[in-house]
Amino acid sequence: MKAKEIVDLTTAEVEEKIEIESENYNKMRLNHAVAAFENPVQLRLKRKDIARLKTELRKRQLADK
Repeated sequence: MKAKEIVDLTTAEVEEKIEIESENYNKMRLNHAVAAFENPVQLRLKRKDIARLKTELRKRQLADK
């Protein structure tokens, strides 16, 4: 997910996306521990997506103050 797409989401959607992506990341990590992925870079990309979402959420929280 690109930063431009994240900016277009509402705050509620961003919070929902963070929750969904975090759950998906945890499942991926568990699956990777059991049987290695063909492409382990997927974990890094998912982690970066979550960080982008959290950064946007924090930016909005600070803007509201």
